[in-house]
Amino acid sequence: MFKPVENKRVYQQVVDQVQNMIFDGSLKAGDKLPVERDMVKLFAVSRTSIREAVRALEILGLVECRQGNGNFIRKEFDTGLFEPLSIMFKLHNGNAIELFKVRKMLEIEAVSLAVEQISDQQCKELKSIMDKQDKAKSEDEKVKLDAEFHFKIIEASNNYLLKCFYNAVSSIMKAFISDARIVFFKTEKLNKLSELHQDIYEAIISGNSDKAKKAIQKHFDFVIEIYQTGCDKKLTTPM
Repeated sequence: MFKPVENKRVYQQVVDQVQNMIFDGSLKAGDKLPVERDMVKLFAVSRTSIREAVRALEILGLVECRQGNGNFIRKEFDTGLFEPLSIMFKLHNGNAIELFKVRKMLEIEAVSLAVEQISDQQCKELKSIMDKQDKAKSEDEKVKLDAEFHFKIIEASNNYLLKCFYNAVSSIMKAFISDARIVFFKTEKLNKLSELHQDIYEAIISGNSDKAKKAIQKHFDFVIEIYQTGCDKKLTTPM
């Protein structure tokens, strides 16, 4: 059934105006918002409403607060999705498997685009990351290089929105899934990851999109299986 229409909260009207100004180009990346007292006059609302609006814009990833300098429209949105997505993740009791599956979907699309657009320099960088990972001895170094390998594929897709979503998902995993790393380093199958990376790399440089997507699929199916097996064995000691 239909319900009576309710007026929007005052702060939401401020948020809507700022969003519309971004969409129509009146506000551009890097622009500074008026100071609080000026916004109170411009919008004819209370300081409380302005503060609520600015906070909402921060959560949306549209505005960043620079201590002592004021509030600015973001120039880069690579990490802007982290806060709203992380809140949803926690409120709905998200888990590592969900994050792995989202990453798989994003990387399957990314590797398809990368096959078409990757540069010679990016191919060399991928190979260099793999070589370093094979030689790495410490857990921290291996984890860092693994992340670099996957992010390099995302970069090679040349899709900015895909990069933003991927950064948010990866950051959520890093922030909330404390047992993921220990699970992988408790398994004897860890070397398999290097083989899977090699398969992905070879598919990319061969220009075979279908092969590359299948290699990513195989990689994440393996990762999910190992993680689930590790958790079943209660390998959940925090890092």
